[in-house]
Amino acid sequence: MKFPPRWFVTLLSWLPVLLGHSVRADWPEFRGPTADGIVTESDLPLEWAEDKNVVWKTPIPGSGWSTPAILGNEAWLTTAAENGTTQSVMCLDAKTGKVLFEKILVTNDNPEPLANSVNSYASSSPVIEDGRVYVHFGAYGTFCLDTKTREVLWQRRDLTASHWRGPASSPVLWKDKLILTFDGADQQYLVGLDKQTGKTIWRRDRSTKFGDEDPKTGRPANSGDLRKAYSTPIFVEIDGVTQMISNAAKACWAYDPETGAELWSVHYPTHSPSSRPVYSKELGQIFINTGLGKAEIWAVRADAKARGEISDTHVVWKLLKRTPKRSSPVLVGDLLFMANDGVAACADAKTGELLWQERAGGEYSASLISDGKHVWFFDEIGLGTVVKASGTYEKVAENTLDAGCLASPAVSDGALFVRTRTHLYRIGRP
Repeated sequence: MKFPPRWFVTLLSWLPVLLGHSVRADWPEFRGPTADGIVTESDLPLEWAEDKNVVWKTPIPGSGWSTPAILGNEAWLTTAAENGTTQSVMCLDAKTGKVLFEKILVTNDNPEPLANSVNSYASSSPVIEDGRVYVHFGAYGTFCLDTKTREVLWQRRDLTASHWRGPASSPVLWKDKLILTFDGADQQYLVGLDKQTGKTIWRRDRSTKFGDEDPKTGRPANSGDLRKAYSTPIFVEIDGVTQMISNAAKACWAYDPETGAELWSVHYPTHSPSSRPVYSKELGQIFINTGLGKAEIWAVRADAKARGEISDTHVVWKLLKRTPKRSSPVLVGDLLFMANDGVAACADAKTGELLWQERAGGEYSASLISDGKHVWFFDEIGLGTVVKASGTYEKVAENTLDAGCLASPAVSDGALFVRTRTHLYRIGRP
């Protein structure tokens, strides 16, 4: 047998480092390895039911809408008591569904009320890398665990914000930093922590001018509810410059992830965005969701040199209908797929033109995924719809599970990992 030359083997071993990544996880964070719902796996299941293509299902105690973070044969997720008195981390065997580890990280006798029925006390998804997993419960606490010993390496319980309707932004890793987003009713900021120690490297308060203060009391309208947001940042590289794009109430901001310095902003009148932004390098556009009130999707021209407010100069188009209130869209080429109020839709990402819209289940909180050929939709009542990734509507399959999804799916080892209100499923080939 003829073996490849040693230099070739060495190059392969260093390839992740040369590309700027550590050991790549199967599904390391919310929305996957590229943070946009794009799946590199092939032959994913198109059809399933409680008695079809379910490799295993494991009951998950409590309530939580976090996506599993998967590395190798382990799937990590968070959950909480429905009343928020405990918040926990769990690790399951991704092959068998066996619970390997469960630990209560937070005990709280007086948690802040959620004040809604669509969030949980464990909605922020973990982020994982080789040897460590980071779990986040907003102001209730952030924890770094060793994935081998299961020990807590460090924790932060001093980062505060009034979540009121619950936290949901997920932590993200950037080089040596773990970056957290706090968009509370009382204060709004991002913080970059040293991922090894948990110590603060930088903090950046949002510079949003809300203009909603009562002239007599100075207090914000609706007790600050219109200042909240639930979105998770993305990192985009534009002409060799990395920007962190972070959606918030009233504005979307770009920051330097190294320092937290504010670069540019786009302003809108709405609040409470939860969709994660999507970036197209080919189109040179960033797609942002403006949030509740009157949700819109805006295409913003990516610009490495942009500074200050660019609302009047860099917004390419606006989509005013069929835009998601909670779920994140998925971009396949120049097609942008989305779901809201029981309707699936597709828009031309170059122009914002709505190409099709079709009734496809109930309300959607789970974000969409695509392998480039198909798009998967999971609604809140248990319906899973698969359509062709096409500019014309073509439904491939309609599937049901016993309970609905508010958590977004994960993909690993040729299988879908679907978290419903009650269970985590592995759907795929036995």
